[in-house]
Amino acid sequence: MKVTGNFPGSPCWAQLGTSDPQDAQRFYGGLFGWTAETDPNPAAGGYTIFSLDDNPAAALSPLMDPRQPVRWLISIASTDVDAQTEAARTAGAQVWMGPMDVFDSGRWALLSDPTGAAFSLWQAKDFSGFGVVNEPNAFGWLDMATRDVPGALKFYTDVFGWQTWPSDEYPMVGLANTMFGGVLEMGETYPAETPAHWNPYFMVADVDAAAAQARELGGEVLYGPEDVQLDNGPRLALLRDPQGGTFGIFKPPPAP
Repeated sequence: MKVTGNFPGSPCWAQLGTSDPQDAQRFYGGLFGWTAETDPNPAAGGYTIFSLDDNPAAALSPLMDPRQPVRWLISIASTDVDAQTEAARTAGAQVWMGPMDVFDSGRWALLSDPTGAAFSLWQAKDFSGFGVVNEPNAFGWLDMATRDVPGALKFYTDVFGWQTWPSDEYPMVGLANTMFGGVLEMGETYPAETPAHWNPYFMVADVDAAAAQARELGGEVLYGPEDVQLDNGPRLALLRDPQGGTFGIFKPPPAP
């Protein structure tokens, strides 16, 4: 589905901070068929947009500090980054950078929620974010792992007005009666030093084939492929790229 604007409060962009931008372009291009275009402006620091059929699908940027972890960062659409940053701070968030203008593209801030998961806010000017979602090789779901599910849900409902669909195992979140993510309790399988985090999930036509392709390209399969044991659940897998960035792939169940 092509996107002409992103609904305020919803995920509007996903960008990877990576230690090897060239190899990341090879990996994600091979896995999803994305084409990469790096901003030639030196001030952009090598920022590269991935496109799917000429529609913005995601991005990558070199790490600003080699000590940073390789990870995907999710942006949430905002109509007023400055005001929403202050609302998030009041609700317990840590503000790391911004708010600041990003050329003529938009206004941005980097935060982490009270449970420690990093995210950013994006107020669009010339660039709104995703140009395609919810189709093969495009963004389609947002998954959070945290040690404080109630605290995370309270924060995002208070600051962004997210709706919640309660569940003991995996409460889901969304807006305008449309789900776009879920929140998972981090159990003993997660090392103690692993912080709370968001992972993007990209839709694929065949989860098993995509997982095998990720292995061939030098990535790892951390979980799955497996069918979610819920009513009408998807098939999914959690992957790690060659530099260490984690993300998911999924295929929705057939329409009833």
